[in-house]
Amino acid sequence: MPTNEVTAIRAAPAAEAAAHFARRLSLETDCSDVHDAMASDAPGFVLLDVRGPGAYARAHVPGAVNLPHREIGQERLAQWSDDTLFVVYCAGPHCNGADKGALKLASLGRSVKLMIGGMTGWADEMLPVATGPSSGGQRPDAA
Repeated sequence: MPTNEVTAIRAAPAAEAAAHFARRLSLETDCSDVHDAMASDAPGFVLLDVRGPGAYARAHVPGAVNLPHREIGQERLAQWSDDTLFVVYCAGPHCNGADKGALKLASLGRSVKLMIGGMTGWADEMLPVATGPSSGGQRPDAA
């Protein structure tokens, strides 16, 4: 086999690769999967836009609730049951707000996944966006 930057380091054994990718998928999801789930009657999660209210008002994923990562705490999460799965996103790969939000949620004992790509990924996939301020509430069918 020719050696180049791709083949210079041998690929992991299949079982190790499977465990790695299963772990990644337990922590993240993508824009397309979120879009498809949000179009259903019961997505099975609450989608949190963890950016500030101004960024949320300019454009956000339809059905997302605006809860800036700096405001995540037990009191703000009380409206959702303890077994609620949260999916968080921010502006995109250049922003670590979603990581900060996910860390806070996990530290509070909540299940969480990160929507990779954030709003940048959403726009790249040409998915629809909503505008306007957050109602601050939960989609009745989200949890």
